This record gives sequence, structure tokens and C-alpha cells, in this order.
Amino acid sequence: MSLELINPDDLPIPEMYTQVVVATGSKLVFVSGQQPEDIHGRLVGHGDFAAQARLAFGNLGRALSAAGARPEHVCKITIYIVDYKRDEHVPIIEDAQISLFGDHKPANVVVGVAIMSPGYLIEVDAIAVIDEAVRS
Repeated sequence: MSLELINPDDLPIPEMYTQVVVATGSKLVFVSGQQPEDIHGRLVGHGDFAAQARLAFGNLGRALSAAGARPEHVCKITIYIVDYKRDEHVPIIEDAQISLFGDHKPANVVVGVAIMSPGYLIEVDAIAVIDEAVRS
């Protein structure tokens, strides 16, 4: 699997993601939106955006692992946030994202939504590409 990360000279260079990711490999992994739920499907961190962000990204990591993918195989994530406020939410998202991805910066989209299930503040999905030959 190979990811070519490109930040074109004529676009801003983002801190937490890459403008363009070119992925090659033999297996695509599509991870459904991961929410801040425990193993029993119960919301964790009611009213606490940071706690919910950490758990949603943690759940994303567990879902990737179940498919034989690692965080560095992720080429794109989408982050859905209730009542998105960039200045308030971005630093929290960055911390949660770094806890899963470290220095890896997949392409990403942040989408502000009006509402999710009651009490839910964030959801994260992903697309990863891995090579069957080097899967671990």
C-alpha cells in the first residue's frame, strides 16, 4: 500500500490534513461513522465534546484494526459535528486526531450538522487502502 500525500504549491498547506491523497493498494476499507459509544452502544461523555471526540477516534482505530488496517492506511476521514464552531472545535479535534494518527495526515472534511441522535456531538468515518501482501 502506498499513499502519496500532496499539498500543491498553489493551495494553503494545512496543519492537520493533506490536500490530496493518492492511494494505491489492493484492498479498500470503508469504515462506517464511529460515534462516542461504549461496547454496549451507549453514549459516553454526554455534553463533553472532548470526551466524545476521543472515543469516536478511538472507536475508529478499533474498527480499522478489525479490518487489518492501521491508521497510516487511512486516506480520507469525514468528521461530522453538531453545531460546528471552528475556533472551539478544531483544537479538540486535532488532539483526538493526533491520538490516533500521530503525524499521519489523511485528507479530511469537517461537516457541521444541526443534530444527531440526542446527546451525540461527533461522528467520524474513514476510507483506508491496504495491500493484501503487506497486511499486518
